[in-house]
Amino acid sequence: MTQAPPALSLTQLQQLQKAAFIAEGPVGADVRAQRLQQVIDLLVEQHQALCQAMGEDFGGRPVEFSLANDILGSLASLKHARDSFRGWLADSPREAVKPFDAYGASAWVRYQPKGVVGIIGTWNAPLFTLLSPLACAFAAGNRAVLKPSEIAPRTARVLADAVAQRFDPQVLAVVQGGADVAAEFSAQAWDHLVFTGSTAVGKAVMGAAAKNLVPVTLELGGKSPVLVSESADIAAAAERIAVAKALNSGQLCVSADTVWVHASRLEDLLQALAAQYGALFPSVEGNRDLTPVIDARHFARVQGYVQDARSRGARVVEVGSASSGQDRRMPLALVVNPPADCDISRHEIFGPAMVLRTFERIQDAVQRINDGDRPLALYYFGSDEQECQWVLDHTLSGGVSINDVAMHPALHDAPFGGVGASGMGHYHGREGFLQFSHARAVYKAGGHDPRREWGMLPPYHAQLLPTLLASVTP
Repeated sequence: MTQAPPALSLTQLQQLQKAAFIAEGPVGADVRAQRLQQVIDLLVEQHQALCQAMGEDFGGRPVEFSLANDILGSLASLKHARDSFRGWLADSPREAVKPFDAYGASAWVRYQPKGVVGIIGTWNAPLFTLLSPLACAFAAGNRAVLKPSEIAPRTARVLADAVAQRFDPQVLAVVQGGADVAAEFSAQAWDHLVFTGSTAVGKAVMGAAAKNLVPVTLELGGKSPVLVSESADIAAAAERIAVAKALNSGQLCVSADTVWVHASRLEDLLQALAAQYGALFPSVEGNRDLTPVIDARHFARVQGYVQDARSRGARVVEVGSASSGQDRRMPLALVVNPPADCDISRHEIFGPAMVLRTFERIQDAVQRINDGDRPLALYYFGSDEQECQWVLDHTLSGGVSINDVAMHPALHDAPFGGVGASGMGHYHGREGFLQFSHARAVYKAGGHDPRREWGMLPPYHAQLLPTLLASVTP
């Protein structure tokens, strides 16, 4: 298989794919299916090496989580696209211009691939954030270049080597490097750019893309809230919240950040959360089931958030045995009603800590949530259907799970994405296919054009203006 020359620059690689895309012409369904299957085969063949690399990048990430989240999660996206995309390809008939439709005119929308898609992944889900959007990009008929996170370099190397062995770089390629490469990547004239990461970096990526008028899909994050209603089963809610927070030690963009609970039920929830999380991780340091914080910088960041809240008078309950931090495993910190201006209140936590806040009326909690940026996820626990509907009607987030946490991203036939500060655009399912397709309007004239005989062409017939004015109706 032809490989990209070693000295091929990022710009040259993007231009190489664009030229190949133009030369290829229409991208048939069999070609799309074959490309999707190649990625599936790659993951199946390399799953052990990739899981080992992810474990090493994290300094001890459980292979079970890497396999479930990044390998099987990516395979689910790819297989759903492979098995479903043919049903998404058909033109969409639309109503033609009246009255020309009476003379045979017709109209439709044709979905065509945009061309070359750049995809920047993140370290917390180093495969899923690359390959799940790739599934939609390939289903839509595009080519792609992937930029893995430099914070997970071993995973990036294994993926890059596997892709180079199985794909012509004119179809799919991987580029590696640090922040300088990511900045250069964002500045390319892609036909579409996908970025997963923080809101701050997302703004920089969007700014760079805007210089070339590149459309973007941004998958960001935010302080995803949990509303625990008075009607909620506290034991069940605590279990679901604890289990979800345990995933990757809270290092997920849809992880629960702030839990809102009625003041009268705070202590019950606090105790239940501590019991549930403690049962999952009876020990902290050296526990192979507990994912370490990715690196020393992020460990210090999360630790600093908790210490700042404690120094400002917030109550902090740590779940799990004390840890020296040598292996970057941390107990879960439950921070109760911290001041609004402290670090843990203002920044996405993205680690093993969680804020608990109390309310007297759920409407007040919703108001506080709406006063902040729109989150990537929102969670509601309760059995009051009317109240649940009220919460859905009066909040806006990327997605929602009801009586559970972090489950809606697993819906491969529903769009995953953010809104406002938590992102824009989406992937997964047909909506992801549409995201990476150009919806092209097509009009086809009928066999006869009556405009001249109707006096609609210059010189205008005297009755044309009265006829047009008569059509100006409410």
